[in-house]
Amino acid sequence: MTSNERVVVIGSGLAGVRLARRLGELGTPVTLIGEEEHRPYNRVLLAEVLAGRYSPEVIALPAPAALTRARVTGIDRAGRTVSCVDGSVIAYDRLVLATGSNPVLPPLRGLFSSGPELPEGVHAFRTMDDCLGLAKAVRPGVRAVVIGGGLLGVSAARALAVRGAQVVLAQQAERLMERQLDPAASALVRRHLTDLGVEVHTECRVRDVRCVAGAVRSVEMADGYALDADLVVLACGVHPRVSLAQAAGLEVGKGIVVDDQLRTSDPYIHAVGDCVQHAGTVYGLAAPALEQADALAALLAGDTGARYTGTRSLTRLTLTGPDSPFDLAAFGRSEPLPGDDVVQLADATRGTYRKVVVREDRLVGGVLVGELGTVGALARAWEGAEPLPSGGGPLLHLLTNDGGS
Repeated sequence: MTSNERVVVIGSGLAGVRLARRLGELGTPVTLIGEEEHRPYNRVLLAEVLAGRYSPEVIALPAPAALTRARVTGIDRAGRTVSCVDGSVIAYDRLVLATGSNPVLPPLRGLFSSGPELPEGVHAFRTMDDCLGLAKAVRPGVRAVVIGGGLLGVSAARALAVRGAQVVLAQQAERLMERQLDPAASALVRRHLTDLGVEVHTECRVRDVRCVAGAVRSVEMADGYALDADLVVLACGVHPRVSLAQAAGLEVGKGIVVDDQLRTSDPYIHAVGDCVQHAGTVYGLAAPALEQADALAALLAGDTGARYTGTRSLTRLTLTGPDSPFDLAAFGRSEPLPGDDVVQLADATRGTYRKVVVREDRLVGGVLVGELGTVGALARAWEGAEPLPSGGGPLLHLLTNDGGS
């Protein structure tokens, strides 16, 4: 790429803003297009805004000057332009899709019975508008049902409980955060939520959202049991936002398919962040999005050797509140295979739990709950994929000592 090429980035989330900032630092001009009215912000911290710990300004990202607020409606690959809903057309030499992801809206009866908009009192939890709408509606004693017990649902339930809501969390799987945590760690998360007053139901499928005059009044479970509700939060996961790419004829699988140079099937269009599928994987996490943005910035600024080869990333969740924070971290595969070594330390009184799985002298996964002073050293060992020192002593040292997190 030459220095006078026009780079246009669609999407002002973590990945898009990081890419635009890096390119600016490297002397490559860029136009960043974002459709939200708010300043770009760190979506990872939305639960802290909902909990009242942070104001929206605190989680704002330092956006580049060349930020255009518009919604892109189409890509003309032959003419190398993008069209916006206001009729404007923006030309590019290199286009980057950082379109992120959309919330999964479950196929519940009554959810869209009155039209395409969610009923009053029913909220997704993905954008700043979602967060501010929930924050405005929540008050002490309000009855809130959170549907979904993954990372997002646990964060939302915790935040609503801190604000004084009567919260019920309904999770279809057999335990909370089943994708990241093993049963013991999941049980600690459940205990933490229960101590805050959250009523947790697992192996529980919601069937129906019942509304009166367009406003939610209750949700009905598959077994016929009904829960009164003033608020319903849909935290059922996300899926890559790929409609622009599909309409432009780009290759799309679960996400927008990219190679190690983060190129799509069109060599003049790249993609980064939650919308991306790289080597068969859709990450949907902040760390891979930032790594992809850094790699692409280097490539577009002239480093022909820059590549993105994947991320070995750690999932971390800090649930803050009026008392001490509740921390957890998970990485890799926490369920051992035959022949794996497992080191496990638990303290029921302090509510801490640490478990790592080792395979052929390499750390392949782990779960840590509470007092995460060791997470830095373990994360470095995991991310580096280097052999561990022989013997159990060094690993126990990693588990029981502050590793410089």
